[in-house]
Amino acid sequence: MLKGIATEKIVPATHTVFAPTSFWYQPLPKDVPLHADSENLVTEFLRQKKKYYNTVTINTVAFSCPVYLVPKETPTVRVEEWDGQKKGFKNPKLAAQWEAVPIPEYAAPADGTDAEMCIYQPETDTLWEFWNTRKREGQWEACWGGKMTNVSRNPGIWPDHFGTTATSLPFIGGQITAEELRRGAIHHVMGIALVDCEEPQLFSWPAQRSDGSNPERLPHRIQEGQRFRLNPDVDVEALSMHPAGKIIARAAQQYGFVVWDRAGAISLRAENPKAWTQKGLPDPYPEIFKSAAGWEILQGFPWEKIQFLPPHYGKPNEPMNR
Repeated sequence: MLKGIATEKIVPATHTVFAPTSFWYQPLPKDVPLHADSENLVTEFLRQKKKYYNTVTINTVAFSCPVYLVPKETPTVRVEEWDGQKKGFKNPKLAAQWEAVPIPEYAAPADGTDAEMCIYQPETDTLWEFWNTRKREGQWEACWGGKMTNVSRNPGIWPDHFGTTATSLPFIGGQITAEELRRGAIHHVMGIALVDCEEPQLFSWPAQRSDGSNPERLPHRIQEGQRFRLNPDVDVEALSMHPAGKIIARAAQQYGFVVWDRAGAISLRAENPKAWTQKGLPDPYPEIFKSAAGWEILQGFPWEKIQFLPPHYGKPNEPMNR
């Protein structure tokens, strides 16, 4: 822990935000059934990794979301929906959700074109997400997102196509926090973005929607929402990897990944350091990553040893195969 900093007041414990029964928090049995097409899906994953920069990177300052943990007394502001996608209309349900948002004065969205931002207020059990966020002439605006109430009883899934990721899976569920890396353990499923995903009408629970594209109907495309893990028989301690990468590898064995978005390269999201630096605190990643860049952390990860789970794995009251 950084000296003199109460980290529990900076970021939430990611594995305690949603209902305890949430899929995010369920360890995978060692003998979990595998997808009937797992080997071909692994081959497809490796194809993408090789084609797109031959790495799996970890996003921090851009294309990752700062989560601002705010107290109940934080003054609220209205957030306007702006039409960054040129839809030609606004959503009245979203306007109602954003009528009173406790955005602190120091808040700022992520760098990068997605400009994500999250506000989490544990005392009212409420979460807000924003995409393409900006502040113009004192007015906060965003293109999309949502408001979630009763967060601690929610399964960790946005309803009705709200939320910022392409699957309506919340950032706060699948991002890796700096504190988790510092403490050496991640106790939740990790979100991962691929480049090429199956067409949008074909997706797997827990995804609620998809922005995939497969116009040529190529076989063995990975669906958004599909889950996979690192084979639990892999000896992680024997791997030649960055220490932070080994922490992720152990979590990949115990909880696995869920495909929650598309990106320009295969990537994980770690908590955006603006959650710290906007409060005047030091960026935690130089201490954790040392001199390594985000794309170097997972060098040596045995991606050829991943295993895909059946479609809709873990969906309540549903068969795991179809």
